[in-house]
Amino acid sequence: MNTELDLEVGFNSILQGFGLSKELAHILWLPLPMLLVLTAALIGVLVTVWLERKISAAAQQRIGPEYAGALGILQPMADGLKLLVKEDVIPAKADSLLFTLGPILVLVPVILSWLIIPFGQNLLISNVGIGIFLWIALSSIQPIGLLMSGYASNNKYSLLGGLRAAAQSISYEIPLALSVLAVVMMSNSLSTIDIVNQQNSFGFLSWNIWRQPIGFLIFWICALAECERLPFDLPEAEEELVAGYQTEYAGMKFALFYLGSYINLVLSALLVSVLYLGGWGFPIPVEWVAKFLGQNIDAPLIQVFTGSIGIVMTILKTYLLVFLAILLRWTTPRVRIDQLLDLGWKFLLPIGLVNLLVTAGLKLAFPIAFGG
Repeated sequence: MNTELDLEVGFNSILQGFGLSKELAHILWLPLPMLLVLTAALIGVLVTVWLERKISAAAQQRIGPEYAGALGILQPMADGLKLLVKEDVIPAKADSLLFTLGPILVLVPVILSWLIIPFGQNLLISNVGIGIFLWIALSSIQPIGLLMSGYASNNKYSLLGGLRAAAQSISYEIPLALSVLAVVMMSNSLSTIDIVNQQNSFGFLSWNIWRQPIGFLIFWICALAECERLPFDLPEAEEELVAGYQTEYAGMKFALFYLGSYINLVLSALLVSVLYLGGWGFPIPVEWVAKFLGQNIDAPLIQVFTGSIGIVMTILKTYLLVFLAILLRWTTPRVRIDQLLDLGWKFLLPIGLVNLLVTAGLKLAFPIAFGG
């Protein structure tokens, strides 16, 4: 049953009301999704950077930014302006083409991945049937950009950082894909919309985190490693590699790495909320809310309520996870590179395989509870 608003249909209907043809209205709609994605990603970065500074200050009993705007809320914009006007330096013996392409290859796949994130039944940019694996495919492009940046810098620290990034990504992509595969198996679909719908039959009790607690932990650990967040920021470990693959970068090229890192963090938190926390789903079934308000499930009031509450719930769940990731960064020590690789290959990979096999067995034994 469709109880959500459809942005594209509504936009096209408004334009056709002004006398435009259906084809022209569709053409005018096409650039809007990408603009919405860029806007959402940039706002997400600004909020996350501010949270990072404030939470880290609280953890260390400091004040944090407070002069650039009320409570320091304009500090991320000040950081961006500083990086925008800084001189863009390319090392004399670096490969200038690869040096420039590296940060672009890091950022573009992360932004494209936002196309599959749903904030409601129809509140997403592209409902492709293989949405979740499309994200995995796009995320595998990022290490190429990191390795390219390290190699092109003509710097041994940068090269080591790029190699570490590639090794780390390969180590953690496999258990991450296995944890996603267990969710896909229960949902019988690769679509992010279908995965969320499968979790919203009984409110929060039907969320995947209860049926896939091991998969949730594996996915969250691998997501932090993919984002190179502490305790997994070995590619840019400052006491060993100066700044890793970023060592020779300045100005806007460095800002692209900075943007990519934070956009990827918010994206990973969004995907965790979609896969394991019911996405846009309210903890109480919508049917109960409609009955309490004395409205039909198809009533416009309920449609507006479910559309609005879907966006709010998705953002709340996402920033709860972002808050957890920031706390982990400022309260846990960095692991060694051998410990990081051992965790991925010797622990998470076999546990992910066992979790997948157990999920398959439970799906056959209890089809009602595990999506048979």
